[in-house]
Amino acid sequence: MNPEGGVNDGRPRYGPSDSLLPGLINDLALDCLAWVSRSDYASLSCVNTSFNGLIKSGCLYGLRKKLEHWVYLVCDPRGWEAFDPIRKKWMTLPRMPCDECFNHADKESLAVGSELLVFGRELLDFAIWKYSLIHRSWVKCQGMNRPRCLFGSSSLGHRPRCLSSSSSLGSIAIVAGGSDKSGNVLQSAELYDSSSGTWEMLPSMHTPRRLCSGFFMDEKFYVIGGMLNPLVPLTCGEEYDLQTKKWRKIEDMYPFANRATQAPPLVAVVNNQLYAIEHLTNMVKKYDKVKNTWDVLGRLPVRADLANGWGLAFKACGEELLVVGGQRGPEGEGIVLTGKVKGTWDGVGKASSDSCQWLV
Repeated sequence: MNPEGGVNDGRPRYGPSDSLLPGLINDLALDCLAWVSRSDYASLSCVNTSFNGLIKSGCLYGLRKKLEHWVYLVCDPRGWEAFDPIRKKWMTLPRMPCDECFNHADKESLAVGSELLVFGRELLDFAIWKYSLIHRSWVKCQGMNRPRCLFGSSSLGHRPRCLSSSSSLGSIAIVAGGSDKSGNVLQSAELYDSSSGTWEMLPSMHTPRRLCSGFFMDEKFYVIGGMLNPLVPLTCGEEYDLQTKKWRKIEDMYPFANRATQAPPLVAVVNNQLYAIEHLTNMVKKYDKVKNTWDVLGRLPVRADLANGWGLAFKACGEELLVVGGQRGPEGEGIVLTGKVKGTWDGVGKASSDSCQWLV
């Protein structure tokens, strides 16, 4: 261990006069500072020059992401919010400086490392805006090689060893399928590298699909569900191996056939276990990787069937499953966040014998 900054692990280097915490070697100081919540980084950067440089380096974000997970939501066209489930704290992001066409168009989003990517459409083509947690600002992101919408996507919190790069700090994301601006259904896929901000074409899937969902499980990328065309739903899934760079088709991986009016499959992965919400029955199910079947866990605390799954989010947040949905009541509209905690379903109200209990 190097007392002036550690081994070649991507951490910033400091000389003896730049000690982060006097009396501690900087490796140990970094481990201590990693316990500071990300919502306090703006204040921490004002303490001194060393802390400001540390925040701008992005090193603390890489350490902190193992302990803290945020949820990003948009409530009005440009008003993105971040929510810290641990501290129950809401934070307003700066307004996105996009044009009015992008502002009012349908959007898709994806968190990749310390970035939030927002996909939408401008007047003539698709566009991507990127929010950086490190710089606390929005910038226009480089577009995909095959711009698209209604695709399946997911990100991986760390960089797999099989992917070569000059940086070990970046995260990756994969998008697959979707529709181009002419409405053609795509079978192509692309990989996004947050360390370089670039897109790389991957081998194409076996089957074109749109309105599908993507996720990482056991360090492999999967796409399930979706539509081949407006009349043909897909029940098969596809698995992409980052090492072999090949797709494998899995028949009947998602037997809950979509309709053209339904939202993409609502899926989430926690501890390499796949969960899904079935739109029509409001049931939460868990995927059996060995048997290629789904087991029923219980009923969802909010209605997914009212709008065919639209307007509802089902995501992983650390070791919890998170459901985000809107509700209308006597006090007006609001957002409900519910989660599955540590393998048990904690909830509000009385639960029946076959239902999951949720924490609101």
